[in-house]
Amino acid sequence: MRMGLGLPSPVPFSVARVRAPKDMASQLTALNDWVDEVARLTQPDAIHWCDGSEAEIRALTAQMEADGTLIRLNPETHPNCWLHRSNPGDVARVEKLTLVCTPNREDAGPNNHWEDPAAAHARLDALFEGCMKGRTMYVIPYCMGPIDSPISRCGVEITDSPYVVANMRIMTRMGTPALARIEREGTFVKGLHSTGDLDPDRRWIVHFPEELTIKSIGSGYGGNALLGKKCHALRIGSFQAKREGWLAEHMLIVGIENPQGEVHYIAAAFPSACGKTNLAMLIPPEGYRKAGWKVWTIGDDICWMTPGEDGRLWAINPEAGFFGVAPGTSEHTNPNAMATVSRDTIFTNVAVTADNQPWWEGLPGEPVTDWQGRPYDPANGPAAHPNARFTVSARQCPTWSEHAEAARGVPISAIVFGGRRPSLVPLVFEARDWAHGVLVGAAMGSETTAAAAGAVGVMRRDPMAMKPFCGYNYGDYFAHWLSFDRAGMQLPKIFHVNWFRKGADGKFLWPGFGDNLRVLEWIIDRCTGKAGAEETPIGLLPRMEDLDLAGLDLDAAALATLFEVDADGWRGELEAIGEYLDGYGERLPQRLREEQQRVATALGASNEAAIAVAG
Repeated sequence: MRMGLGLPSPVPFSVARVRAPKDMASQLTALNDWVDEVARLTQPDAIHWCDGSEAEIRALTAQMEADGTLIRLNPETHPNCWLHRSNPGDVARVEKLTLVCTPNREDAGPNNHWEDPAAAHARLDALFEGCMKGRTMYVIPYCMGPIDSPISRCGVEITDSPYVVANMRIMTRMGTPALARIEREGTFVKGLHSTGDLDPDRRWIVHFPEELTIKSIGSGYGGNALLGKKCHALRIGSFQAKREGWLAEHMLIVGIENPQGEVHYIAAAFPSACGKTNLAMLIPPEGYRKAGWKVWTIGDDICWMTPGEDGRLWAINPEAGFFGVAPGTSEHTNPNAMATVSRDTIFTNVAVTADNQPWWEGLPGEPVTDWQGRPYDPANGPAAHPNARFTVSARQCPTWSEHAEAARGVPISAIVFGGRRPSLVPLVFEARDWAHGVLVGAAMGSETTAAAAGAVGVMRRDPMAMKPFCGYNYGDYFAHWLSFDRAGMQLPKIFHVNWFRKGADGKFLWPGFGDNLRVLEWIIDRCTGKAGAEETPIGLLPRMEDLDLAGLDLDAAALATLFEVDADGWRGELEAIGEYLDGYGERLPQRLREEQQRVATALGASNEAAIAVAG
């Protein structure tokens, strides 16, 4: 087998190795043996161990530019920015092709598609056989989280996609430092990926939690191919977290600094494309900025939390970059994101302007070429794919916090759940205690978005925003959450928000974006005992005087709708929640069932059709 990278001359590149560096080989026997095994199966022309160096990425980028994998964008407006166009049939996560394989089917649960591990391995290995002929096999050692954090976990992805290598370099701590940590710890998550022939009928994303193994073939799309992201950080990570006593969650982490210089960190769970990145990079309204409020970005998508010695939950962002949804991002919605992606960014499936700038709906200017490389024609649909993405280092964000690299993590004051609910759910409410908060998270519902294949705008249950990502039975997952409510813990308060409630005219009632800080201020004040609230059967709601609404153009009717508790509607909602939870059978913890019944009983005791919040 040829050992070089096979890059076109005269691009320089280090000679690749079949095995790890000699000085580490004695401690990396399992890794070396696995790489050899994969090489025999996939039969690549060359093998390259990625070291994460600047020289490596320069050479790899030159290779991709030469073969058309990457297209250079305007270097004056977007220096070192690139466009990648994926196969038109490979543009989003495909949940029906995403499997969790455990020896006992019930351990995967009804929330996952399951297959027997032996059968899955056999079927996948048949697809992997010879799939890398004519290609280079890249071995990517990576660390999810700060390289020296005890909360972090390592993995190795083997792939035949240089695009994946470039993205993993941005999204993880990749290369030699990660390999050194794997040498010290002797354990890692195995991820095998190949684009294969991109045939949707031969596409699978398969997880073996008990083996800490992922196999993905037939897709080059981010969530299916960047195995450190959803596959490791959430599906395998959630399994590791349950086994080891921590939480791996689909949550942003944002720090809110008040005028007194106090910083409170909030972890918030929203389904994909529901505004996580916007909230993580929030810019305070003008009045708040003048008063001295600041917002610090720790992470926009994934949060790993572990109990500290003080009983609080301490969190890290396991990722090093943002893999954000481009459409909906603009100077109006997220100026910080726009500043972040102005340089050193990989754009995927966006459109292009006449002067070769990336473009998507909502930006100024006009596209000339759509996301498939065709001359733009509105008859073909949006110029940019609705799930077009950007991949960029988190350090480039103007609000990035150096505490994102803290080995200990940051302490979480509040956990916030939310989703797209055009009706029923108030702007914000607080759970009465931890068990109620777990029910609030377990009952989350949201309209589907373009981040996953399938119909858009359909309401579905998405507990903790983890429906596509929980690597084991949701019943056991809820029990794991409940297990943190024990002596010695100082748990965060739990809240639910809904930025997406609409009026009778179909328009959003709440302005959202920076004004969401008004809600976060109340949340923080509730955590510190500074703000009041009114108790209702569904939870604690702010009174009008508890929120800073100065400068908002909201009439009394809109405010009343935002904070209305429709008792009749919630009775139906609690019944639907009970039916949903019943689907987990004996695995559903009794405590959660009792909490659902408690809220339902409280609603049943109310004779009112609607409960108006005072003020």
